Amino acid sequence: MTTTGFFDRFGGRYVAEILRRPLDELEAAFTDAMADPGFLDELQMLRADFIGRPTPFLHAANASRALGGADIYIKMEGLAHTGAHKINNAVGQALLARRMGKKRIIAETGAGQHGLATAAACAKIGLECVVYMGAVDVSRQQPNVAAMELYGATVVPVHSGSRILKDAINEAMRDWAASFETTHYLIGSALGPAPFPDMVRTFQSIIGEETKTQIAERKLDVAALVACVGGGSNAIGFFSPFIDQPAPRLVGAEAGGVGPGAGENAARMTGTAARDGIIHGYKSRFLMDEDGQVAETRSISAGLDYPGIGPQLAALGEQGRIEYTSVEDKEALEALSFFARNEGVLFALESAHAGAAAMRLAKELPRGKAIVVNMSGRGDKDLFITSPEFRPREWRDFLAAELERLNAGREIHGEGVER
Repeated sequence: MTTTGFFDRFGGRYVAEILRRPLDELEAAFTDAMADPGFLDELQMLRADFIGRPTPFLHAANASRALGGADIYIKMEGLAHTGAHKINNAVGQALLARRMGKKRIIAETGAGQHGLATAAACAKIGLECVVYMGAVDVSRQQPNVAAMELYGATVVPVHSGSRILKDAINEAMRDWAASFETTHYLIGSALGPAPFPDMVRTFQSIIGEETKTQIAERKLDVAALVACVGGGSNAIGFFSPFIDQPAPRLVGAEAGGVGPGAGENAARMTGTAARDGIIHGYKSRFLMDEDGQVAETRSISAGLDYPGIGPQLAALGEQGRIEYTSVEDKEALEALSFFARNEGVLFALESAHAGAAAMRLAKELPRGKAIVVNMSGRGDKDLFITSPEFRPREWRDFLAAELERLNAGREIHGEGVER
């Protein structure tokens, strides 16, 4: 961990006085747990038996042949339990919360994968779970909302602000400030006040550690690792074992949305609209307007539309160790379709941004080189978003038929139909 909570000028702990004690307690508990063989053994057991680690490392041979140039390999985090990398951190923090004597977990979620993972981890470990989710994201990620509730979580739609991830974080912070004696705030990305960025990176670094072993087993000449970057938990975990090495290249794919204009994307490191700011308890690069207020963002991916970036990722970008690129919605959808048709692998919309960046690189690099892309999640959760893009008429007809069927069922059971 960092000794100060800072990564160059980014990071820190900018919180109300009431949260200083729980953050100090959390940092001490985390340090103690990571030195306890019993805690680490239980974590490893859950990784193997509950999460399903190690996740596969797939040679995308068909896709590589179609593109020419370098070979693409896919780290299949989408095959982890609950369908994404988020479960790695959720299990680690839930175990830590139980160790601290906390009975209740709160979390924020955007695309729903962190909320889903937290709900599953709490069900397994035996903790109450409340998930805050922007009302916009609740609407576009109903399958994940339904699954969270099946796991026993209470999902709270947030109607303030832009009604997306940043607003869900605000509500979760308010809850924690009022309830920290019994509650742990299980932050889902590598951001927030220290020690959260260090904790999340540590629990997610299993992705990079496995990848490093799998690369060595296949004796690959890896030119680049590619990951999508919203807040950044999958990226920092994937990149973690390679950060202090001069190679391979580390490439982060941001959400380019529908264009380069203000409010059209969520590009913090590649655009011109971001500046240093202190939001949600830490200092980093944020998209802000001329008045210093958090700016509107846009992305087809609910998991990449956060206006800020994790502090370590911001620092590594400024140092030049991580290269950032922007991928627009259209290109991400094209990448999703390409890998589905050529490899039988359905990327989440977030991961498809990384897939698009990997496709670009593969065409530039020579044969014999390899690129590893982190498929941070699978695309089942996005069918309500991608289907209207790929097959709009059929999807509209399906929804109309489902609505008719549901209304007919309610009439049969005497419930009436709302008009």
